Amino acid sequence: MQINLNDKSILLGVTGSISAYKACDLARLFVKAGAEVHIVMTPSAERFVSALTFEALTRNPVLTENSESWSSELNHIEIGKKCDVFIVAPATANTLNKLSKGIADNILAQTALAYAGPMLVAPAANTQMLKNHYTTGSLKMLKVNDYTIIEPQEKQLACGDTGSGALADPEEIFFATAKALLKEPFWTDRRVVVTGGGTREKIDDVRYLSNYSSGKMAKAIVLSLYLRGADVCYLTTKDKEGLPAAVYTIDVEDAEEMLEYTQDAVRVAKKGVMSQASMNSSDPRMLIQKTPFLFMVAAVSDFRPKYPQKGKLKKSALGETWSLELVQTPDILSSLNKDGIRTVAFKAEMDAQNGLENAKALLTQKEVDAVCYNLLDDSSGFGSDENEITFITPNEVTPLGKADKLTLSQAILNASKSLSDD
Repeated sequence: MQINLNDKSILLGVTGSISAYKACDLARLFVKAGAEVHIVMTPSAERFVSALTFEALTRNPVLTENSESWSSELNHIEIGKKCDVFIVAPATANTLNKLSKGIADNILAQTALAYAGPMLVAPAANTQMLKNHYTTGSLKMLKVNDYTIIEPQEKQLACGDTGSGALADPEEIFFATAKALLKEPFWTDRRVVVTGGGTREKIDDVRYLSNYSSGKMAKAIVLSLYLRGADVCYLTTKDKEGLPAAVYTIDVEDAEEMLEYTQDAVRVAKKGVMSQASMNSSDPRMLIQKTPFLFMVAAVSDFRPKYPQKGKLKKSALGETWSLELVQTPDILSSLNKDGIRTVAFKAEMDAQNGLENAKALLTQKEVDAVCYNLLDDSSGFGSDENEITFITPNEVTPLGKADKLTLSQAILNASKSLSDD
């Protein structure tokens, strides 16, 4: 899933860490997403990676102590004015301590002090340097000043020690930066539950009943929600490859588990969080919780074997024919208490004549707020990278068109905002 950062401008600060070379991969990810990327480097960073390397990757001049110019925009005052976000990756312990105290004794620190937009830092340093009370205090101060801290990894470091301090994976830094660029007030801190994938109903310990659901649509919705700032709980039968590690994921197997965990997740979501406007207000009338959402994207099996077996059933013991006795699985949407939560169901149909009416009927049958209707030609549509959705509410039927699933998920979120007044 390709995130679109067209029309966005990113300022990437690089400091003198052995992991400075990973900033090249990060710059490449930003450029691939369509962003305009500008680089500022400390003198120490130039010992590890040359400015020329970043110029080749970004096609923009790099701001260094030696390249700063007051006859152009390549200086520590002007470069930040055209950028939507400033991410320092890697950020050494030295740089973290300087930024927290407003010390501006190099070109990067001067640029940061003059920058007025959102700031992110991705620490990279020896474990003890990060655990030092001066550095931990600096990180706390940066958080107080609305810096986003992208936590380092725990692994064997370049110095040979093992512990926390390795730069976060470039893809995780990319996700966090994209979130800073794309989050929006409606979804920020709103609790959202998403279910995805096809449930697997056990026959024995090696066989199960399932369906063709790939989970791609659910993943796209989860990623779009994350980028918009939502607090997402993702319940899935599939892997979470391609999603940010920060997304809270619960692995489920069958319909019974899906029901149990969805009920729990919805119960937690209903506890809600205060909107930023509420938290900043001293007026008790402003203490309003954001209404949570449930996107029921999972393809839940309608039936399960009545008597699932332990071990592996032997072909020789089953004979030439094999009859399985099936019983219905629980109807998750009908079973949930949907008071206080906005619910969006998903309906895949292959009946061109009656599919739309069947989807509309879900509004009353399942008591949901909206239905995303998808008309498929055949089973191959389940694993495709594109989809076509019609968004149905009690008052309106809105075709969202055909597009890649990430683009379509954004259209679904835009349409879903009409379901809530807050």
